[in-house]
Amino acid sequence: MAQKPGIPKGTRDFGPGELARRYYIIEVIREAFERFGFQPIETPSFENYDTLMGKYGDEGDRLIFKILNSGDFLSKVGADELAKGDANSLTPKISEKALRYDLTVPFARYVVMHQNELDFPFKRYQIQPVWRADRPQRGRFREFFQCDADVVGATGILQELEFVQLYDRVFDQLGLKGVTIKINHRKVLAGIAEVIGASDKLIDFTVALDKLDKIGAAGVEKEMLGKGLAPDAVEKVKPLLDTTMDAMGRFEKLEELLSDSEVGQEGLADLRSILEQTDALGLRASTLVPDVTLARGLNYYTGAIFEVAAPEGVEMGSIGGGGRYDDLTGIFGLKDLSGVGISFGLDRIYLVMEQLGLFPPSVDQQLDVFCINFGEAEAKAAFKLVLNLRSKGVRTDIYPNAAKVGKQFKYADKRGVPRVILIGDEELKAGNFTVREMKSGEQATFSMAQWEDFAAQLLR
Repeated sequence: MAQKPGIPKGTRDFGPGELARRYYIIEVIREAFERFGFQPIETPSFENYDTLMGKYGDEGDRLIFKILNSGDFLSKVGADELAKGDANSLTPKISEKALRYDLTVPFARYVVMHQNELDFPFKRYQIQPVWRADRPQRGRFREFFQCDADVVGATGILQELEFVQLYDRVFDQLGLKGVTIKINHRKVLAGIAEVIGASDKLIDFTVALDKLDKIGAAGVEKEMLGKGLAPDAVEKVKPLLDTTMDAMGRFEKLEELLSDSEVGQEGLADLRSILEQTDALGLRASTLVPDVTLARGLNYYTGAIFEVAAPEGVEMGSIGGGGRYDDLTGIFGLKDLSGVGISFGLDRIYLVMEQLGLFPPSVDQQLDVFCINFGEAEAKAAFKLVLNLRSKGVRTDIYPNAAKVGKQFKYADKRGVPRVILIGDEELKAGNFTVREMKSGEQATFSMAQWEDFAAQLLR
């Protein structure tokens, strides 16, 4: 007996209904990207190993899927080295490529390689899958789509303001109200590390701080101590870990803590400006709030950082995020090119919208009309009508053979078709076609010459 097939954990098959809903979200995001002046690009699904490794911190590097070299991939590895079993030293010798972890580092590589072809500031969007060797759970997959927008070659905070508005427009168009856009600043985090005497532990500090929502204050304190932060340094951070305090209360505590930090004050000034100008411009579907514990454990952010939370009451991780990276292209040799970008988590947005029942009924309707097949002669007339309707943009299909009429109606019903076209012997002789509404059973008859009028009715 053949073994039943399966798919890797953290991956999924998508049926027609699921894809229709995913495409609906993608088109809303794509329309917003283009309305805001972003241009599309695509990059390969896998990159050179050295392009990706070392760009995401230790935790990120561990989640990168490595691709074994083709052929005898162990031929360049000595027996002594193989016996040691040191994966860190062995992997680069047996793997020259890796699946992309996100779209931002590949974008930086793209900019460096194509810099002489681009007009700066360059605004790009990219909607493609990424892969992470993470532990699968609800809303977290090993293969998932990111919908990114970035701009490189632009300084100042105007772009940050624009990205807040871009987030808000998309969520408003999707009907996803009550979204929270959290914002922090890497200079604020650097300032905190400075005043507590832990500047040399900045990455360890920020990675631990970013886990507050997951492991709580006690867990963050334990991790910081485990990473080598001094007990008195952890003690100074404690006021910011109070989960009972609201966002503005933490912000006030932060202003006190950073009163003597120049870099911290620079970060606070950017945050105040973004918050004040956003308040003046207004938001329709979301709220922008400062979150001083937001760190996002990626090494490359240098300025404002964003994370988007689903509406209250929906159990879901972040549904978007991003930030400014003033020298990301520097890792590939192109210095002093400022950039900032955001990402929409398509898969998580889908789950949130499904839970809240936000998909319009029209999304699930994949056909406007369906033709019943009564036989060879009738099918010829029906197929000509189908082609005519399709030429006007009407989504039309016909059953492929003259099966029992009841079976064909059942098929149309399962596909959610709102109306069917009947061209039987009588209609064929009279040069007509009959349209039946599936829900009400009401019928209307048109002459074949009226097909354009019928198409126009459907497309109103």
